[in-house]
Amino acid sequence: MTGTGVAFVKGHGTGNDFVLLPNAHGDLQVSPALVAALCDRRRGIGADGVLVVTRTADHPEVGDQAVRAPWFMDYRNADGSVAEMCGNGARVFVAHLLEAGLVEPGAFHLATRGGARAVQVAADRPGWICVDMGPAAFLDAHAITVQPADGPGARDPRPAVGVTMPNPHAVTWVDDLGEAGSLADAPDVAPEGAYPAGANIEFVQVLARDHLAMRVFERGVGETLSCGTGACAAAVATLHRADATPAGQRMRVDVPGGTVEVVWRADGHVELHGPAVLVARGTIDADWWERHA
Repeated sequence: MTGTGVAFVKGHGTGNDFVLLPNAHGDLQVSPALVAALCDRRRGIGADGVLVVTRTADHPEVGDQAVRAPWFMDYRNADGSVAEMCGNGARVFVAHLLEAGLVEPGAFHLATRGGARAVQVAADRPGWICVDMGPAAFLDAHAITVQPADGPGARDPRPAVGVTMPNPHAVTWVDDLGEAGSLADAPDVAPEGAYPAGANIEFVQVLARDHLAMRVFERGVGETLSCGTGACAAAVATLHRADATPAGQRMRVDVPGGTVEVVWRADGHVELHGPAVLVARGTIDADWWERHA
């Protein structure tokens, strides 16, 4: 931070929005309270999360990834909690690196708490970015159920499939997305203890063999217009439910904020394809930052 304030960038991926804090030298202290204040949509900038942009080598937590991935996506949820990965955030992070001249279009890696992630940026499709989200893992827990807090689906628990991407997800299916209710409050997930660190909850409507619609309640945030790891979890869980194995299937996933594409590769890795948009750049007032640090 300088005496004049802290630089920031605002961006979104299909409506899932983030405040980015460029911090090349790793000296910016970002507390959970500060993250929550930045994400406040009335008293702060407003966002679903914060992405701190810093060099991987400056963070012992992910330092072993520095050889492959020089830039670390330090992601925080809107409530200040940390998360392993954020698919939409990764694309916005890449869009910033490109604009700042820190990477070139092509293939490279990002460091994340979920491990180094391969990125592909096609020069002939501006704003469209592919991130290798790693392999999906299905939870061993049996009889996972999800129950919306309100609305027509609140009467009965509905079966769900647990998937890590590497964030934890519980995916359930509905005939109409309205069955998820308002999603003003977190749905109940059972059995107790299936998700010790909480989970993102996806309500999925199957529109065609290769086409889904989805709403999501993200842990630490609430309902968001999109969730990249959630779209991946929804796609592979739907294919898994149909007894499919990874074979390069491509799935379109419509979310309230737009559309992304998911590919379940033959090697088990899941690719997330979608847009990223940078919408604003500015400076956070130094006094405001100090009051909330």
